[in-house]
Amino acid sequence: MQELTHYLNGTHVKGTSGRFADVYNPATGEVQAKAPLASADEVAQAVAYAEAAQPAWAATNPQRRARVLMKFVDLLNSDMDKLAEALSREHGKTLPDAAGDVQRGLEVVEYCIGAPQMLKGEFTDSAGPGIDMYSMKQALGVTAGITPFNFPAMIPMWMFAPAIACGNAFILKPSERDPSVPLMLAELMEEAGLPKGILQVVNGDKEAVDAILDHDVIQSIGFVGSTPIAEYIYGRGCSNGKRVQCFGGAKNHMIIMPDADMDQAADALIGAGYGAAGERCMAISVAVPVGDETADRLIEKLVPRIEALKVGPYTSGNDVDYGPVVTAAAKQNILGLIQSGVDQGATLVVDGRDFSLQGYEDGFFVGPHLFDNVTPEMDIYRKEIFGPVLSTVRAQSYEEAVGLAMDHEYGNGTAIFTRDGDAARDFANRINVGMVGINVPIPVPLAYHTFGGWKKSVFGDLNQHGPDAFKFYTRTKTVTARWPSGIKEGGEFSIPVME
Repeated sequence: MQELTHYLNGTHVKGTSGRFADVYNPATGEVQAKAPLASADEVAQAVAYAEAAQPAWAATNPQRRARVLMKFVDLLNSDMDKLAEALSREHGKTLPDAAGDVQRGLEVVEYCIGAPQMLKGEFTDSAGPGIDMYSMKQALGVTAGITPFNFPAMIPMWMFAPAIACGNAFILKPSERDPSVPLMLAELMEEAGLPKGILQVVNGDKEAVDAILDHDVIQSIGFVGSTPIAEYIYGRGCSNGKRVQCFGGAKNHMIIMPDADMDQAADALIGAGYGAAGERCMAISVAVPVGDETADRLIEKLVPRIEALKVGPYTSGNDVDYGPVVTAAAKQNILGLIQSGVDQGATLVVDGRDFSLQGYEDGFFVGPHLFDNVTPEMDIYRKEIFGPVLSTVRAQSYEEAVGLAMDHEYGNGTAIFTRDGDAARDFANRINVGMVGINVPIPVPLAYHTFGGWKKSVFGDLNQHGPDAFKFYTRTKTVTARWPSGIKEGGEFSIPVME
């Protein structure tokens, strides 16, 4: 069995804590590797390496830092198939979906190549007699990120690319469920010319997380995961004086108006609801058709599409629609919530509970499910299922539909399908959700815009990638300078004012 490592100061380093996490092949249920779980001392060693390397990197011309990212993009494209296969093997995604995971991270790296432009400060000539005033955007120092299992390539790159472009060192604590791709990314960054110690990977669990949260050298922390953990990390990190951004859970609604193209809406729901086995924070998990006639037409379109979905391992080829969920525990949690939906009175229109794949009976596969007549008090509506389960909540009016999305505690993403421009414009303006799609089912912004939800889907003031990333990973210093033309005598004891 393979024993994975940490990646410290440019070297693969075996864990010393004596603790390990099993890394499964989700398709077979077999343990294929074990990942070391770092102690606080191991985290401290990574921080020490980062602290020593960071000043020279921050002093490097931003354009030269950007050239490292240019080379990294070339290496990512060259190794795309290799990265996708490694990702699929540990996560369970199909190969096209895994390649998309890498690609969406690569696009953020491409945006960060523009760091020289994004890091320019401001200048005011003659702010006062003989006085100039200017601002500088400077690196924070040592930064860190704690990333989830569901996007083991994309989300690490969303964090470390802008952090490093800004002149910071970065310590990545990836999910212990699928850590191989983050280790590969660190190797590629150094192959692209990144100095040793600037990007390090420390595998671990809560002990490593707490060590990161409490270490006084680490200046900022990014996190993506569940809302309870996001709240914990945000609270503890902020109380330790760190800059923290945390992205939590989601329950994304898609409103289907009576005038919508029902085939288009159904196709969108299939991809957004069941892609990646529903293990996406931007998955559409709630369909809200307006009116019973709309709901009946939608269900009629959905059922044959869902029943035709191909579920299987990534090794079965590119025609597989989705693969297994990540662990046996995740599968049991999904099935438990499905049973709660049945027990609480929802109609299970498509029942995938008996799904079994010949030859992969021990894998963590979950068949597709479709509920109808779901109500807001049910667990399957309130909680994030993170599985291939779509719930239909019937609304009798547009206002009721909008109210469902607005009243839910999560506010990550939402969508509306309609031909009515007035309804779409009203929806986009009023909805209290961070990312909105209009006839677009998964409204994930491109790299040069920012990604982030509202309400209990986010903790912190700034979003991921786009311009916000350069704000998060720098602090502004403002300088007021005067160069007197001659020797001046005496001090000024009153506060300077404009004349």
